[in-house]
Amino acid sequence: MEMKQCLILAAGLSSRMGQWKMMLPWREGTVLDSTLRNALAFCDRVILVTGYRGEALRQRYAGRDRILLCHNPVYTQGMFSSLQRGARRLQPGHFFIIPGDMPAVTPDIYAALWQHRSARVLVPFCEGGRGHPALLPPDMRRRILDAPANITLKHLVSTCGRDAVPVQSAAIHWDVDTPQQYAQLRERVIPDRIS
Repeated sequence: MEMKQCLILAAGLSSRMGQWKMMLPWREGTVLDSTLRNALAFCDRVILVTGYRGEALRQRYAGRDRILLCHNPVYTQGMFSSLQRGARRLQPGHFFIIPGDMPAVTPDIYAALWQHRSARVLVPFCEGGRGHPALLPPDMRRRILDAPANITLKHLVSTCGRDAVPVQSAAIHWDVDTPQQYAQLRERVIPDRIS
């Protein structure tokens, strides 16, 4: 049986947020805790790619069942460098990619993509737009590893082809890049929290 694996990218500086977004409060934990928990509710394992404040993430998640930590020392070169670093640790087969700042993406979204896995890249589609996570076919691992540093995932996807999978959750669009997005998302998803 094919392993369900997910690359979670948590290496960035959170520059638009003004503070480190991965450890912002979310429900009973943090933004990244929720992203990990939701991925692991469907996937067999997660490769968590760290960079900025990587030691803090290592201390928090080292030894956790089914989480493989992978540090990107050149994270300032951008997200694709983290993708390449994480791809080295993948087993053969399909794999998901999701940014670490998407705490509301639920396991059923992963399941919907997995059900339609093929030789093309799959992305969820809701309310007129595509979102995260993406499910990549097995050969994309080699394409990512062989690509020059100045390329983007979007370019590689265009050479492979992409299909949209309709889902019922707008959470595929909900990341927390700015303080305003974070506040809006907490109001939308956690409206009954105690202030």
